[in-house]
Amino acid sequence: MHHMEWDDIKYYLAVMREGSVTQAGKSLGVNHTTVSRRIAAFEKKLNVRLFDRLPSGYIATEAADNIFSHALQMEESALSIDREVSGRDNELRGSLLLTISSSLGNSILFPYLAEFRRRYPFIELQIKSTPNLSNLNSREADIAIRLTPSPPDNLLGKRICLMGHGIYASKSYLDNLNNIKESTVDLVLWGNEQERPVWSKEQFANTRIAVRVDSGSNMLAALKGGLGLARLPSYLAEGEETLMRLPITLTPSSWGLWVLSHPDLRNTARVRVCREFLYEIFEQQRNAIEGFYSSNKNKDHQTKLTLSVSDSIYHNKAFSILTKSRII
Repeated sequence: MHHMEWDDIKYYLAVMREGSVTQAGKSLGVNHTTVSRRIAAFEKKLNVRLFDRLPSGYIATEAADNIFSHALQMEESALSIDREVSGRDNELRGSLLLTISSSLGNSILFPYLAEFRRRYPFIELQIKSTPNLSNLNSREADIAIRLTPSPPDNLLGKRICLMGHGIYASKSYLDNLNNIKESTVDLVLWGNEQERPVWSKEQFANTRIAVRVDSGSNMLAALKGGLGLARLPSYLAEGEETLMRLPITLTPSSWGLWVLSHPDLRNTARVRVCREFLYEIFEQQRNAIEGFYSSNKNKDHQTKLTLSVSDSIYHNKAFSILTKSRII
């Protein structure tokens, strides 16, 4: 009878999921040679070959496939023990891993972290920037901050607010348009947008695609660089002095800002106080996230953009097509 150790299973599962020792090493935080050595030792212990070593990577054998479901059960048991122990941790100290996309973190999280450190000096924050919802069941993170329409049902979560969008452009770009209704308007689109968005078809007769981007930070940079108009999350654009928001009505988004964690960690002190802190700071930023004007720059222009063209600062820029639009 073979003695199975959790560490053996952990390395085996990493290779099964990643398909290579290099990627498995990255996921485990170890060197790829360590993964190769541990897999070879595990195969020797079982007296069976688990992976065929090919130039394209590690390919699971029939033996590896046969034990996969059993290995998953061992993993869940180990993680359940870890969550149970962590869930009874009542001390406001130790490490805490958050995940959040880089653009969201830069805009609504990092400016407030000094206050968190002041309140809880013995909690060591680790922040992982990723656009994906980390697997909280596998403890890839303690708390995930996400923009999503509907998070997984098995997670403990709170929706702070809905995410607002607006159509933005730089002041310099708008200044260079003789007539926004008759001119050819440049669009900055997301990489997965296959055609002109509905709002551009409804508002502008002539448009052309200036550039496609793959992230909110890149889209923000493109707008600030004067490349054209774009639909942008309000939390990214509201604080930018060089950008103007056009009074174009958009269909409200179903995506909300969520703070998520695993239910087993609901009573972990450091997780609980961090969740409450996040609720607090995001509630303070509700207007910016939902798309209502909050900065002095936007207060100055809010009335001008929602009034008729005769009252607009762009009196000669043909905002006449937008006169009855409202800001959402």
